[in-house]
Amino acid sequence: MRNGEISELLCVAAAQSTYTDQQRRALRRAGRAALRWAEEAEALVAAGRSLTELRSIGPWLGRIVAAWLADPPPVPEPPPSRRGFLTRTEVGAILERTRGAAEIRGDLQTHTLGSDGTAPVRAMAEAAAARGLSYLAITDHSKGLRIANGMDEAALTRQREEICALQDEFAHTHPGFRILRGVEMNLTPKGDGDLDPAFLSSFDLVLGAFHSRLRVTEDQTDRYLAALDHPAVHVLAHPRGRIFNFRVGLRADWPRVFERALQNDRAIEIDAYPDRQDLDVDLLRIARDIGVRISIGSDAHATDQLAALDFGIAAARVSGIASDRILNCMSADELTAWARGALRVQHPC
Repeated sequence: MRNGEISELLCVAAAQSTYTDQQRRALRRAGRAALRWAEEAEALVAAGRSLTELRSIGPWLGRIVAAWLADPPPVPEPPPSRRGFLTRTEVGAILERTRGAAEIRGDLQTHTLGSDGTAPVRAMAEAAAARGLSYLAITDHSKGLRIANGMDEAALTRQREEICALQDEFAHTHPGFRILRGVEMNLTPKGDGDLDPAFLSSFDLVLGAFHSRLRVTEDQTDRYLAALDHPAVHVLAHPRGRIFNFRVGLRADWPRVFERALQNDRAIEIDAYPDRQDLDVDLLRIARDIGVRISIGSDAHATDQLAALDFGIAAARVSGIASDRILNCMSADELTAWARGALRVQHPC
């Protein structure tokens, strides 16, 4: 029994009324954590190790999981809110068998103390350099997303100055590493942004993302087309807005959305954060066939979360996305040249 199957069984059990509220919370938490387990639970048992080594597994849950491993029950098909998520062990296996694939050089969605992250720009950049990346895009939220402490023009201008100063310092301490100035601009359900396109012309990379009306069930193709027609958006971020075991996300005519992105030379993002994995593999295969550009971002809000980038890399590789369609396979100079060519961007530093 694989970790993904254990995750599903834990989530199913969490919906059963035979457990207390506290037990159901523990089951849900463990079901989510199973996506991130670095080892297969069955391998721990085979090695005589305790299942309590796994994140969110205590003695009570350890006994439940051990019983499943000893006598595997049937695992139901996951509901849409839990469908199509890779586990960390699956990601590791994909990366191992695709060694030699084109190098992923940077991370194109991260957050700092500027909005809702937990680390300053310097710490995020140093952690990215330590991981062997060549560049990092700082993409804090814009002012329209107040719940995430979105940044207004004045705050983003101050951050630009901070990034420029840090880049000068990094030229000596981390030669060859680039900090890209980006933003995750909040989009209204009509596809409008909350920052002026003229102001956005100073950014290296502009992500556009929907954060409201994400539970509507009607087709939302029009909002995506409007976002991809926005004069300053380079990347459509976490397109569906899905979250594991919480929200299915939006519906759309995805081939039509990808065709518009291709037509406008915009990119569609793989938000690699384990709870999001948005786009998922099924949609990525449609994107592959259409030939749309793909951007990969860890959506890290802390330095250790930069490791989530691997989930996006694995999804791109197992989906067969060509390296020449992945923004992260470009050098920093190539990436910014593409951005300038797409939107005639003027850079401040």
